[in-house]
Amino acid sequence: MRPITDVTIVEVPRIHAGPWHLEIHGELGSTSDLCLQRAREGAAGGLAILALKQTQGRGSRGRGWVDPGGNLSMSVLLRPDRDTAPVGLWPFIAGLAFYDALAPWVGPGHVLGLKWPNDLLLDGCKMAGILIEAGDEGDGRWLSLGMGANLCAAPVIEGRELACMAQAGPVPDVGQVASAVLTMLDVWMARYATDGFGAIRTAWLHRAHPVGTPVRVVSATGTICGTFAGIGGDGLLLLRTPDGLRHISTGEVLLGRA
Repeated sequence: MRPITDVTIVEVPRIHAGPWHLEIHGELGSTSDLCLQRAREGAAGGLAILALKQTQGRGSRGRGWVDPGGNLSMSVLLRPDRDTAPVGLWPFIAGLAFYDALAPWVGPGHVLGLKWPNDLLLDGCKMAGILIEAGDEGDGRWLSLGMGANLCAAPVIEGRELACMAQAGPVPDVGQVASAVLTMLDVWMARYATDGFGAIRTAWLHRAHPVGTPVRVVSATGTICGTFAGIGGDGLLLLRTPDGLRHISTGEVLLGRA
């Protein structure tokens, strides 16, 4: 590592490209905001920004992501070619990387699982999430993968059940988790390039809650109840309802009917 003012730079080796350039900041408002700024300024892909404390994090559907410190708050800048994965498939690639990076720290008797489209669950409660943002400003097309995980503590938010890694074993070091996520992201990006979304879909389903799990999907147009029937080749959620199979493109997914 080499310190630059209050930022530490770590180079994480990659198999298929030059190293990831991981910037570790003591405190930031939002890693995603800084990542978007860097993208628009023309920063190269392969940049990762990690905040040891994040004060204004952003989650999906406009929610804030609360980080009391000691949790993972990281955003990754990619500059994918036009013929690589569509934006809608990146939650699955990133989700697999996130799962495989954290799985070694989950102790016996605890269950880690993926939930469509961008959540990671621990014992059925949300423990981590992914925020995908894309644009064409700056030096061409860019993609930002915002990744947040409750490692040492879960925030208390009324009406939501949240979990943290501390419930499943010793709390992993934030820097080690960040490096592991980047390593696994490289692995799954290469797997997509070689084998396509079919391989990603199969691996994702293997790590997700079982087919047949009761599901509610809440959106601006109402609530749809059914059972999980997998994901389509386009990444859409397949929901089996009394009216037949539905293909869901957006909405908040809640497991169970209650």
